[in-house]
Amino acid sequence: MKSLVNACGRCESEPPLQLDHRPNENGRPPNGGRRRRSRRRHNNTGFPQPEAFAQNEAQAPPLLTAAQLEEKNKSELVEIAKEFSIEIAAPAKVKKDEIVLQILAAQQARSGIETASGILDILPEGYGFLRRAGYVIGNEDVYVSQAQIRRADLRRGDRVDATVRRPKEGEKYFGLLRVDRVNEIDIEKMGVRKLFEKGTPIYPNERFKLEVRATQLSTRVIDLFCPIGKGQRALIVSPPKAGKTTLLKNIANSISINHPEAHIIALLVDERPEEVTDMQRTIDGEVVASTFDEHPENHTAVAELTMERAKRLVEMGKDVVILLDSITRLARAYNQVVPNSGRTLSGGLDTASLHKPKRFFGAARKIEEGGSLTIIATALIETGSKMDDIIFEEFKGTGNMELNLTRKLAESRVFPAVDIKRSGTRHEELLLSNEEMRKIWMLRRATAVLNSGDITEIILDKMAQTRTNDEFLASVTKEALSMSRGYEENNGKY
Repeated sequence: MKSLVNACGRCESEPPLQLDHRPNENGRPPNGGRRRRSRRRHNNTGFPQPEAFAQNEAQAPPLLTAAQLEEKNKSELVEIAKEFSIEIAAPAKVKKDEIVLQILAAQQARSGIETASGILDILPEGYGFLRRAGYVIGNEDVYVSQAQIRRADLRRGDRVDATVRRPKEGEKYFGLLRVDRVNEIDIEKMGVRKLFEKGTPIYPNERFKLEVRATQLSTRVIDLFCPIGKGQRALIVSPPKAGKTTLLKNIANSISINHPEAHIIALLVDERPEEVTDMQRTIDGEVVASTFDEHPENHTAVAELTMERAKRLVEMGKDVVILLDSITRLARAYNQVVPNSGRTLSGGLDTASLHKPKRFFGAARKIEEGGSLTIIATALIETGSKMDDIIFEEFKGTGNMELNLTRKLAESRVFPAVDIKRSGTRHEELLLSNEEMRKIWMLRRATAVLNSGDITEIILDKMAQTRTNDEFLASVTKEALSMSRGYEENNGKY
């Protein structure tokens, strides 16, 4: 029987074509699982896009840091400079630092990568920014991802030296590539850091000596009648135009001269711009400011970042001094920022707005394991505002040192306008010697019956006649003792 051939040329006795090449298990793999579709992004050709394999974090090319360049000798630096087409005509006459700077500049120009330094500000969402323009938000800030913060064990307030890249198209901030140093310590040498809150707070037992020269009577008065120790929580109570800003500058300069190891931070909140410039030109230390033309949110953010920076320094065992001008305006800023709690004090002050200013002021302490945080804050009174009076009353008993300035002495042009009778330090026996304590107590008893203005004028007049505080105590003690005895013998009358 002749086999029939169809139109396609195939024999009718052959099996039909099997067009479905899937397995017999109804399209399932032999193991019984489901067939998965690729989740990679494809273009029209069916090939995966290169962006699908892109990593989330940019990888830094092998560049040399400034520290690595400093370790090399001059001949090695010259060879590295040649790789960047840097011609050094006379290497013997060129300093090593100049070659390092030229290499760093060439690396930045070629790769778009540069070094940056700033204070780390971590937001509630977990990521953060390196604030390169001081403690405020700027266009040069560097974005730091949450993974980078966790990997390097970074904390808010750390000073970070890092390698960064410039923003790409569509990006707003610089990107962090590598953390090089944290708080001036190489990242490889960073050990386990202790927490500020875990330290044991104790009373200040080491004094900041403020006496510098004979003519600066303000710091000499503070040294004797209300000494400031490391870890002091001091409050300067002052009416307007009584000389509180000048007093803060004198204290800062005295500490920087007598205690150069101390780290001084002047925090100016809601102040005039010209006062910020004057403070920057006068004191030897950091000046962090948020002027009155800024939003209250900026005041609070700058203050909180400054406090975190101080805590990180104390954790390293350093002595930090914050000069806050003023805590009254800081509390006013928080009063405008915090949500309304429904409990309002007289003057329009919300009770919830005082919590964070008290936390700020309460952070001052002497750490038994090492390090201290001293806060010297000013509080405004007699401003005509009921809110300012309430704020002062809330902070009145929180400090362990109080210095009162009086309007009466300031109007009489008696400076420093210190009310010695109402000023003092808690546990001053830990800061003064036994001989100093005995003489100062004797002087206070002898002048107890006089009014505040007369006491200050008498003591300032005696101080102006002596060159040092020791000479002043030696000259005034005999007179004070005779005054005290005469007062007792005359039944309370001189």
